Order: sequence, then C-alpha cells, then structure tokens
Amino acid sequence: MENKNSIDWILFLSTLILVLFGFIMVYSASYPEGYYNFKGDGFFFFRKQVTAGVAGIVAMVLASFVNYRIYRALNKLIFLITIAATLSLFTAYGTEAYGAQRWISIGGLNIQPSDIIKVTAVMFMAYFLDKHNHRIKTFIGGYIPVFLLILFFSGIIFIQNDLSTSFVMAMTLGVMFLCAGANLFHIFITIAGGIAGIAYLIINEPYRTLRIISFLDPFKYKSSYGWQVVQSIYALGTGGLFGMGLGQSRQKFFYIPLAYNDFIFSIIGEELGFIGAFIVIAFYIVVIWRGLRIAINAKDQFGAFLAIGITSLIAIQTLVHIAVVTSSMPPTGIVLPFISAGGTSLLIFMGAVGVLLNISKNSL
Repeated sequence: MENKNSIDWILFLSTLILVLFGFIMVYSASYPEGYYNFKGDGFFFFRKQVTAGVAGIVAMVLASFVNYRIYRALNKLIFLITIAATLSLFTAYGTEAYGAQRWISIGGLNIQPSDIIKVTAVMFMAYFLDKHNHRIKTFIGGYIPVFLLILFFSGIIFIQNDLSTSFVMAMTLGVMFLCAGANLFHIFITIAGGIAGIAYLIINEPYRTLRIISFLDPFKYKSSYGWQVVQSIYALGTGGLFGMGLGQSRQKFFYIPLAYNDFIFSIIGEELGFIGAFIVIAFYIVVIWRGLRIAINAKDQFGAFLAIGITSLIAIQTLVHIAVVTSSMPPTGIVLPFISAGGTSLLIFMGAVGVLLNISKNSL
C-alpha cells in the first residue's frame, strides 16, 4: 500500500527561495544588457525569467503529484525523447548562438535540448541500474553497458559543442553508477579513460587549449582568453565581506560577458559580498542534503537511483559554476541552477525537484 507522506517542505521552500532570489539577481545582472540591446528595456531578461519561474513552479507542483515509478515504466519513451531532443538541433528549428548549435527556436521560444537530455538521461540510467543491479559489479554485464550509456548520453551533448555540460552529464551518471555498487576498479578505469578523453578533446581544439593555458595564468591573458575570469576575480574581490549593495555591481556593465548567466555568482559576490555568497551556497547545501536524504529513504532502488541522479546533477552543476567563477577550474559556460537566466534550465531543474518531492511522498 502506498505511503501517503507529506512532501519535503524544506526542499520545496529552499528551492523556491533560490528561484525567487534568482529573479532579483537576473534583474540586477541583466539590466545593462537589456537596456542597451533591447531598446531601453532593462526588464527584458527579468520578465523572461519570471515567466519561466512561474511555469517552473507549476511543473514542480505537478511533478510532485506524478508517481515517480511511471518514469521506470516509460523508459523506452524517455530514451526516444532523448534522441528526439538531439535530432531537433539538426532540423530547420535548430539555431546557432555563441558559436555552438545548442538551441531550437519554436514560436519565438529558444529551447536548449541539453537541459532536457540531462534529466531524461538520469531517468533512463536509474531504470537501467535498477533492472540490472544484480550484475552491476561484473565487467561484461555491468560495466560495459553502463560505460556505453555514459558515453552515449555525454556524447550526444558533446556533439552540440558543449563540452562543459557533457562533463557534468558524465560525472552525474558516474556518481549514479558508483552509488549502485560498481566495482571500484571499473570506476578507476573510467576516470582514467575520461581524463585521457578530455585531454584529447582539449588538445584537438586550439581554443580549448588556450582556455587551459589562460586558466593557469589568467592575468597574463587578461585581454583575451583570461578576460572573463579576471573580471570575475575583480568582481568577487570588490565585493569583499559585505558587498557593494544590491544593484551596485560595476562588472555587470559589459566587463563580464553574460553576467546574468554563466557568471552570475560573480555578481552575487560583488553585490552581496562573501556573506551573501555563503548564504546562497548554504541554501544549495540544504537542497543537496534533502535530496540525499530522500535517496536514502526511498522505498525502492529505482527511487533511490533517481533521487541520487537528480541531486548529483544539481550538486555537480552548482560546483562547476562556482569553481569557474572563482578560477578554481578552467572557464566554461555553465549556468547556476535555479538562479542563472535561462528558461529551459529553470523549468527543467524545478520539474526535477518536483520528482524528488514525489519520491519523498512515497518514502519509507
């Protein structure tokens, strides 16, 4: 008999607070670009974010009422959705921006398929690990098919010229594999192979090589490939302990490209200081803690794997974003979940939290 528990209100409210805070930061960080590029409309990105946020709240609430086991039953459909999302880029709806084919444009809406793929990949991997868990430690029956799935899902994102999201995808699925009881030697092989593969992809593309070189000494290349990172460091340094005040950022005035997106944490640090940035990180820690708690208390293996996958996706993407803006890893374009501007990302992440909420309702 299904256990009618209450949803995890701490997770729900923490997510909602991050989203509402994101509205404020998107408004602040995007106002200059909206004003100068959209005929004096400083609210341009803010309106889009609020619209996506409202849709995201609806998606989160609806997903919390859909029994999560349906995603296991619909595994073939989920796999087909993943394929369709990728193929859509190569239709007449596919559009190029910032040198990459990552968006489809339908009726004036720009949708990023990789955001959809991240969640469908987690759902399918949860199904696979649940179904084949009895042989997950074996090389032929466990490691090889899981490795091929990780390669497939991260690969279809990589062909969109999106190495950073491909990396997040591979790491997320790898964590799921580890939590499913994978042989540690197999994990070691995967990590070693992954490092070799990433090294090859970096060396094979001159602009990626230059990004690595500029990461090692960003101030030497501050007029070119090190520009974003240097400006981000300036923003965080200027913010100090208490920040310059909400709306008072200087770096958002075209010093940091896409300040409302890939580098929004820099603006948070500049305007709200170390204390403000720390509080934001604390809310992410709460979300991750509740997600892990839901995974531990899940009624079945599929629910546990699904919760681990969604939580890992949020955690890894958050960590990568913060690592980039603090110059702790090479610069790469990836949004901060729930806060950065981006309708597809916000909608998908909030819907994924809704899935977590449903797992919590049906927990032990």
